[in-house]
Amino acid sequence: MKSEPEVYSIDHLQREKVGTWEGVRSYQARNHMRAMHVGDLAFLYHSSVQPPGLAGLMRIDREAYIDPTQFDPHSPYYDGSVRSEAPRWERVDVAFVEKLPRFVPLEELKNDPKCEGMLVIKRGMRLSVQPVERRHFAHLLKRAGATTKL
Repeated sequence: MKSEPEVYSIDHLQREKVGTWEGVRSYQARNHMRAMHVGDLAFLYHSSVQPPGLAGLMRIDREAYIDPTQFDPHSPYYDGSVRSEAPRWERVDVAFVEKLPRFVPLEELKNDPKCEGMLVIKRGMRLSVQPVERRHFAHLLKRAGATTKL
């Protein structure tokens, strides 16, 4: 799950303990969130920084539900084309697990043969929510020195 650190970082989540992953306005990313279950692990990836990369680990705390920001004209995530009787966007709640002991930059992911096939390293893959195969996830936990195991 990707976020710009000035918008929502692993440090924000660590302070909050439980946060909301809201503002997703891509059907494909929304559908990836719909596939998440309570207890699933997710990486928090810092994007639009130098260098971008894996910064932390979180756990899905609440499965996908209606994102009320789509109806709020004061929210940066407002979508004026959506009606309350037909909501379009959803969000999930995430719980802090750990800040990765070692930040894993995107360039390292791209140069690691064990990461071949990961969506995040594919050119043009800009979704804020992407699935990660179990084999990639386990490898990256080790690479980052995470205390959490699958």
